[in-house]
Amino acid sequence: MRITLVIYSLNAGGAERVMSTMANYWAAKGWTVNLLTLGSPDARPFYELHPAVCHRALGLAGKSGNPLVAMAKNLHRVRLLRRAICETDPDVVISTMSPTNVLTLVATKGMKVPVIVREANNPYQSVIGWQWAFLRRWTYPNASRVVLLSGDSLTYFSRAVRKRSVVIPNPVMMEALPQPPKSCNGADRTIIAMGRFVPQKGFEMLLQAFARIADRHPEWTLEILGDGPLREELEALVEKRGLTGRVRMPGVTKQPFEKLRKADIFVLSSRFEGFPNALCEAMACGLPPISFDCRTGPAEIIRDGIDGVLVPAENVDALGEAMDQLMGDAKRRAALAARAPEVLDRFGLEKVMGIWEKMISDLVGTQKKGRP
Repeated sequence: MRITLVIYSLNAGGAERVMSTMANYWAAKGWTVNLLTLGSPDARPFYELHPAVCHRALGLAGKSGNPLVAMAKNLHRVRLLRRAICETDPDVVISTMSPTNVLTLVATKGMKVPVIVREANNPYQSVIGWQWAFLRRWTYPNASRVVLLSGDSLTYFSRAVRKRSVVIPNPVMMEALPQPPKSCNGADRTIIAMGRFVPQKGFEMLLQAFARIADRHPEWTLEILGDGPLREELEALVEKRGLTGRVRMPGVTKQPFEKLRKADIFVLSSRFEGFPNALCEAMACGLPPISFDCRTGPAEIIRDGIDGVLVPAENVDALGEAMDQLMGDAKRRAALAARAPEVLDRFGLEKVMGIWEKMISDLVGTQKKGRP
């Protein structure tokens, strides 16, 4: 099978991690995998790629000063992207993230190859701008398949798009079998969170919730892995709420499993999600999670009261109360942690990639039957 994957970049992020995982999985199976990115050739992939993955950065990224310039640049991008896709001679093309999906669908117009586009976030709340939203409505009916992360996202799209849509969650990976957190043998305890420092992730709400109960649990600290444009604001909030020394923000890590295994509770404070990789990975490591029940994602992953705790979306008081209760109840933490790794049974790599491969096989077989 010859497969071509298209994504804007391979920087740190959930969509980038999933695309890298898919590329590596198929390359390890002996498939011919070409991975095209629109970003600069000088940018190195954040996530390690299998040696057999052929990665080509097209250098098509960049901002436009006005609508006319943007239109001209995007037409240029489409022409170069079409040429690059043709050169890979694919059996199937898979694109992810809305703007890249639009460009890919326009670039492959008229090509006799199935094109699958993948929404990497909750379309109801993910802001892409009215121009891209309009183009998405125009181009998505031309996709062979539209892959969504949850059933709730289906209702966002038109009937024409829904007819060719399929729900496939993100695959959950584990680099090794889960191990007991090292902190179990000591007095110190850690709450951990992970994500980009952007409004979507709601880390200021997590800090506010932790500040309300921190004095009752002096042995607990909070660690937030990641980076982004809100770092200075979050650091200022830490100081303002008197949490200096109780909160760590060490930056982005390529080895989240090492950090997760050393923690005791995972918290997801997002305002919205698609299908949060960090939550799944934390549960796979045997961490009891607490999450806002934001639209799409957490409720499909956490079985409330069985392997984690869901609280009303953006309710800081409820988040603080749930953290307070779980921090003070070791038996409940252990009970939730014992069931959390069952997330691998539902969303494990082999199971999810099997769904992808069945869909691809059906599309490629249908396409070949239709050729003269």
